[in-house]
Amino acid sequence: QVQLVESGGGLVQAGDSLRLSCKASGRSVSSEGVTWYRQAPGKERVFVAVIGHLGTTLYGDSVKGRFTISRDNATNTVDLQMNNLKPEDTASYYCSLNKCWGQGAQVAVSS
Repeated sequence: QVQLVESGGGLVQAGDSLRLSCKASGRSVSSEGVTWYRQAPGKERVFVAVIGHLGTTLYGDSVKGRFTISRDNATNTVDLQMNNLKPEDTASYYCSLNKCWGQGAQVAVSS
């Protein structure tokens, strides 16, 4: 059974950086794609970034150039480095692998 645990959220100011981690158990993060999504209050969950099993990455337009997704096979973790954060990045961030979801990490960015 796949279990995902996100960590690293917090409250920061605009322009600051945060690094989210998604720790997986029960399945290797290199076996298939791992995707980060986010959901702002009152809005739908949207795609943020994905890293494929071959290491290919893809980003949503709103985070391109500011966020970087990476994978550590040794720790079975996928990270999301978020730089130059904006108030509109405020959301709950979720990672997904094999149709399983973590519990989410809260990110709040003040202006």
